[in-house]
This record gives sequence, structure tokens and C-alpha cells, in this order.
Amino acid sequence: MKYKRYFLTSESVTEGHPDKVADLISDSILDECLKQDKESRVAVETLITGNKVIVAGEITTNATLDIEKLVREKLKEVGYDDEKTTMDYRTCEIEQYIKKQSNDIAIGVNKGGAGDQGIMFGFACDETEQFMPYPISLAHKITKQLAKVRKNGEIEYLKTDGKAQVTIEYIDDFPIRVDSILISVQHLENVDIHTMQKDLIEKVILPILDPDMLDFETKFFINPTGRFVIGGAIGDTGLTGRKIICDTYGGIARHGGGAFSGKDPSKVDRSACYMARHIAKNVVANGMARKCEIQLSYGIGMEQPISLFIECFGTNRIPEHLIIKAIKERFDLTPNGIIEYLKLKEPIYSKTTNYGHFGREGFTWENIVQI
Repeated sequence: MKYKRYFLTSESVTEGHPDKVADLISDSILDECLKQDKESRVAVETLITGNKVIVAGEITTNATLDIEKLVREKLKEVGYDDEKTTMDYRTCEIEQYIKKQSNDIAIGVNKGGAGDQGIMFGFACDETEQFMPYPISLAHKITKQLAKVRKNGEIEYLKTDGKAQVTIEYIDDFPIRVDSILISVQHLENVDIHTMQKDLIEKVILPILDPDMLDFETKFFINPTGRFVIGGAIGDTGLTGRKIICDTYGGIARHGGGAFSGKDPSKVDRSACYMARHIAKNVVANGMARKCEIQLSYGIGMEQPISLFIECFGTNRIPEHLIIKAIKERFDLTPNGIIEYLKLKEPIYSKTTNYGHFGREGFTWENIVQI
């Protein structure tokens, strides 16, 4: 029988990528609100460009906030300390445009309904120990390793902005080899490209790559233009919520389109995606299927989801309608039920900013339970 052969690619970005810096600022504001007032309603967007930061959105809270101080602290944390090549946390201009949540939206949320309408997806598979697709799992490992060797001085000329892209070859839905790895990372002036290529292969890629997935045809691409000195907000505009594929499953699963960062858990864009991931992961972890995708949909102000859909891609060991029955009996899918079950009113969100929201330890939606 002829086998099915194909290639899938996923991307991860580093902590200093401007979109991720914007996410970090938005989620840090959310965390500060929740530290002081667990009933805070927050929907904050951040834009960074040049040496300017703009924070805008809706906040209804009893918390006392010093947004400018928080912004500067986070910019310093990610290494934005140079007005010529990234941004300077000390001198950048910060603008704020904050208002309260619309009363029209609050009507539905106050009675336990969803904070918006929309569709949300969760996904899991058995390709990795984290029940994540192999390409995005490896891409995140590479960007984490880039941060590690930068911070510990092992590669002292690296700067904070960067990306990693991984292409995996599959046969019959099983990852069999790494086809290519692409890294583009910011660096200091006058670094020899050949030295950088050697260092990144030896100190970033090989330490985290499974040798069984490597062969003589695997290709490595390091800074293909040969130069990446200007980066961060000086080289590119950053915006909250623009890395939603990096945040989820690397393009392997479907996406509802809603971003996560800067949104409190009454926004089902965030909380229902976390719940859908939790359910999908536990379908796989409980041996019901090798691969599972969950879709939920909600209406603004409505408590119960409008729909629940499951797709196991022919890998399920029991009928999908029985899995749905078990899900409905096991989990409360109302917004308040999700928030309580996953403990989402805690100030945990800035920790989700980098290396994906899923497949990482320490978050309630990654817990394995019995269905």
C-alpha cells in the first residue's frame, strides 16, 4: 500500500521579538490587575514601534496601576536597552489610552455569560511527551535555547530578537525526521557570519535535537541575509496578539482567530481555548484517540456553549459521540465553570507569553485527569 509522505513547518519567536514584547506588556498589566482585584475586567492592547510604546484598551478594576513603570520594567527585562538597535526602556515614550469596559458587554458577563461570541479550538496529539505537534515543540525548544545561551553568556554576541522555523517530514502521520531548521537571530555589529553559524549549530541546535531525527539531508539555515543587527521595535512594529499561531499549535491545528494576551478569563477567546486544549489533551492522554481537535463556540452573554465538536482524524478507539458524551458529563463548559475549574483568576498570564501557551508544565489546563 502506498504511504502518505508530507512536510509540516512551524515557527517560534524569541522573548525579544516585538510582538512578544507587546504580549508581555499586555499580560503583565492583566496580572497586576488580578493581583489586586481578582474580579478585574481587562482587554489591553500594546503597540511598540521605534522608541515608542502605546497601551490602549478597557480596564475595569479596583487595582491601582502604574502602567508606565510596569512597561519600562518589562522592556528592561527583555533586553530593550539600546535606542539604535532595539528600543531603550529608559528613554522611550509611553502613551496610554485606557477606558472602562462597555456597560453593554458587562451586562452579559456580570450574569455569568461569555464576554464575546466566537469559535475556539483545542488540539492534542501523541507525537511528543507534551501531547503537542512535533514541529512547534522543537521550534519552541530552539528559541528557549537561544535565550539560554544569550543570558548565560555562552554566545555573548546574541541579542534579544529572533525566530526559529522547523520543517518535519511525516510518513503516514508520524514524524520521521527533521528536514530543515531555520534560525534568524539578532546579533552585535561585526560578528562573523560563519562563526555565528558554527556556534548556533553546536550550542543551540545540536544540544536539543534528537539525533535519531537528524540525517545527512537535514538542512540548517542561519541568518540567511547574513546580517541581523537592527531588531526589536526599531526594526519592526510589535502588536499584541499577532503571534497566535506560535501561541497555539504552530499551524498544525485549526485556529478560531482570537488572541489571548491582555484578556482576562471572562473573554472566552482565552479561557475556552485553554479548556478546549485541556479536553483534547485528556482525550489523548486517556487513550481515547491518538489525535484530537475540539471546537467550542459561544454567544456573547450566553452561559452554555452553542456547540461542541470533536475530530479525532480516524485515530479514535471509541466512537466520537461517546467521547462527546463523556466530555459533557465530566466538564462544566460555562465561562464561570471554566474559570473556576482552571483557576483562571490568578496572576499567571505573563508566564504564558513566550514559547506557547500549551505543552508547558505549571498551567492548570495542562493537567491530566480521568475522563
